Formats: sequence, structure tokens, C-alpha cells
Amino acid sequence: MNISERQIEDVTILDLEGKILLGDGDVQLKQYVADLIARGVRRVLLNCKDVPYMDSSGLGEVVRCYTAVKRAGGELKLVNLSKRLVYLLTITKLITVFETFDSEEAAIRSFK
Repeated sequence: MNISERQIEDVTILDLEGKILLGDGDVQLKQYVADLIARGVRRVLLNCKDVPYMDSSGLGEVVRCYTAVKRAGGELKLVNLSKRLVYLLTITKLITVFETFDSEEAAIRSFK
């Protein structure tokens, strides 16, 4: 998995690319978000446009990242989820935990 970082206003956007699986992306995402928190970043948007698949370990890591950002006094939101990822969040009832958006513009406005 590849992670690239962008900044729009005071929101840090992580563009995720590739599958988020046990041993492939989950640890990388955890470390990246931990580094953001250490740098004082408190508004994080995970862009999942190029994430074709996520297993339970990957989902668990997204939840851990969400929790870490919340504990630091911040917010973590998701944008551009595939139908499969929406389904995964729905069946695990995590769709009620995460704020999800179809457009990056709407997601960024929601941080205000």
C-alpha cells in the first residue's frame, strides 16, 4: 500500500492506494497516523478512492487510527469509499462510528 499526504486548509488528507491487509498496509497506516499525531495534526481525512479491498485486520487498523486521533483531541473521517468498503462498514456497524463522505469538498467542509 502507498500513502501520500496532502494539505487543504487545516485538513491533512492521506491518499491511500492499494489493499489494506494483515501485513500489507495495516502497520504502515498505523505508523503514518502516529507520526501525524506526533506532529500535532488533528484533522485527518482518509481518501479511500484507490483502496480496492480491506480485510478485517485493515479495518481494525482504521479503527485504531480513528481512536488514536480522537484521543489526541482530533477527528478522522473517510471519503470516497467503494461499495465494498461501505458494505464492510455497514455489516460491522462501524458505519455509525465513522463520518463518511462521497466528495472531498464535503468532507473538508465538515471539519469546520
